[in-house]
Amino acid sequence: MKDATILIADDEREIADLVALHLEKEGYRTLTATDGREAIRLVQSQPVDLVILDIMMPKLDGYEVTRQIREQYRMPIIFLSAKTSDLDKITGLVIGADDYMTKPFNPMELVARVNAQLRRSTQLNVPEKRSSVLEAGGLTIDPEQREVKVYGKVVELTPKEFDILYLLAGHPKKVFSAENIFRHVWGDDYYESGNTVMVHIRTLRRKLGEDAEKNKWIKTVWGVGYAFNG
Repeated sequence: MKDATILIADDEREIADLVALHLEKEGYRTLTATDGREAIRLVQSQPVDLVILDIMMPKLDGYEVTRQIREQYRMPIIFLSAKTSDLDKITGLVIGADDYMTKPFNPMELVARVNAQLRRSTQLNVPEKRSSVLEAGGLTIDPEQREVKVYGKVVELTPKEFDILYLLAGHPKKVFSAENIFRHVWGDDYYESGNTVMVHIRTLRRKLGEDAEKNKWIKTVWGVGYAFNG
């Protein structure tokens, strides 16, 4: 997907230009923004296939930009930030980012991650043979519309929350470790993947209206992982 358009949002112009240079060498088109509002405007005004976001930007920070993008769009988002704590990374992934890199960074590694995310995005947008609606005890999951309903009421999920639920529901009773879930949904390995998945599962259960004690649809298999109890 080398004709894709990549938006680079970073208030440090030198970094944005460096990233753009390496991406353009790979055949990508690039757009740049120096603040969060400009990033939102560009996403809304023209086709963008992937977004690279700094967190600490003027007007709107990267977290808020991600929240607004995720209200309407599903393109991959990669955070590129000087914030290096595990909490920062987990927060970014939980609110809807697909990957997280810290500064200073290797531009070629960033290009490789862009390639991987676009590959994955293209694969996910190809209709699957198994695209039938999944139903279990009042829960309905429509993979083509990427819509989830609980007793007929639509539940708003982030792309990653939907992917986790669909993965588990598509394999009832099969136990997935946190690392396996992360590998399937994010397509990568992270040492903090267990915490990231745990936070997503907790939020997913809350949105589905599950009783934390009973774990109606998503069952915790202590010491092993999670399974769909459908």
